[in-house]
Amino acid sequence: MRLLSHRTASTLLILTIMIAVPFEGFLSAQGEGVITLEDRRELFVDGYIIEKLLDAELRLNRPYREGTALRFDNPWEGGFSGYVAILNDSSLYRMYYRGSPGSGVPAVVCYAESEDGIVWKKPDLGIFEVMGTKKNNVILADSEPFTHNFCPLIDTRPGVPAGERFKALAGTEESGLVAFVSEDGIHWRKLRTDPVMTKGMFDSQNVAFWSEAEQLYICYFRTWTGEGYTGFRTISRSTSKDFLNWSDPVEMTYGDTPQEHLYTNATQPYYRAPHIYLSFPKRFFPEKSALTPEQSESLVENPKYRVASSDAVFMSTRGGSTYDRTFMEAFIRPGPSLRDWVARDNTPGLGIVPANDRKIFLYRMSHYAQPTSHVTRYSLRVDGFVSVHAPFEGGELLTKPLTFSGSELELNFAGSPAGGLQVELQDGEGNAIPGYRLEGCPEMIGDVIDRVVVWEKGSDVSQLAGRTVHLRFVMRDTDLYSFRFK
Repeated sequence: MRLLSHRTASTLLILTIMIAVPFEGFLSAQGEGVITLEDRRELFVDGYIIEKLLDAELRLNRPYREGTALRFDNPWEGGFSGYVAILNDSSLYRMYYRGSPGSGVPAVVCYAESEDGIVWKKPDLGIFEVMGTKKNNVILADSEPFTHNFCPLIDTRPGVPAGERFKALAGTEESGLVAFVSEDGIHWRKLRTDPVMTKGMFDSQNVAFWSEAEQLYICYFRTWTGEGYTGFRTISRSTSKDFLNWSDPVEMTYGDTPQEHLYTNATQPYYRAPHIYLSFPKRFFPEKSALTPEQSESLVENPKYRVASSDAVFMSTRGGSTYDRTFMEAFIRPGPSLRDWVARDNTPGLGIVPANDRKIFLYRMSHYAQPTSHVTRYSLRVDGFVSVHAPFEGGELLTKPLTFSGSELELNFAGSPAGGLQVELQDGEGNAIPGYRLEGCPEMIGDVIDRVVVWEKGSDVSQLAGRTVHLRFVMRDTDLYSFRFK
């Protein structure tokens, strides 16, 4: 069951910078039961926490294009490099990607690292000899088809052996998905020779992670809606307790939205709210091109990559077999250059990493099948994927009934001096709780990631912990991105 059923109207509402989708008076698939929030941070990527919006709307916020992060400029990399994955390993960011210059040259898996997510270095690892030299950044070679779509993760499951802290899945329909493990993220070995998954097409980047919320390994991978390679490219999900034995695939559903080709999925737990999985699929249009035949021929030598176009979309899921597609519009558009509009370009990388306390980085492949092929870096406000927006005239958000733990309410919001934000706590019947009424909450303005709400008696809400409450947000010219009790 899907929360929203207003796709036809909402797809017509496109703003220049942000995408707004009206959302008023709808209830979530969980029904009207009390939500046990505890101290989890909640984002507004779906309607899970929302009971009512009055004169306010959900907005999808597009990330800012920062520029080139890394060029595929080594001889063993080139125009057909791709399937980028970025791991946040404490103070080090690790990037993995397929190196492939095309022209029948076997693919390899390449590695780069960064201390800030901005400047990336390709270390000379000396593990494999490639193109006559061991002075390269290759971590896997002579291992097709596994070099085609090798996709790693850092295993955060408690008690995981040190030698298996890094894991990866790789393979195709013919080979199945094979599991790899590593102690250092650079030297890899197969966990076992036989594949761990065989029911899927796998002709894309297949991603896995340990879910803290579900206490399972989750894998999202490529399947098709028809037999073999027919119908639409889509996504299926399997789960495992040990990374070796996986459940039968379950094809994901997308509510009452039209079927589209989703070439990749890039599904991952959001590190500030790991119970919410965010997904940035490459949406593929196989017969739709912005380029004339002459333009395509001048940019791309291989005719296979001259017709088609892609963008990136935003989805979310909280587990189970349904993605929420509240927003059908593009999350990342191709870009202003003709080189951004070739076939199979614009593949989002797997990985959301912190840039600093206020900003996150995301990455995308650009200029596929071209000599200028590279990774592009994007930035976005922390928690800033979707906001509840209230106009200058004002608007309100009322949450569903919930219980929480903690002693303070923390908000991530931004507004103008002309606007403001106040919060009221209500009991389970919708009555304002004395000491936490709207009129006792001084109006807040600013641009703050972690603002603690204060009422006339202070910020302490611990006496309400465990009780059923509603949160009422009253806003003007303000965007609210997230909240949590701490």
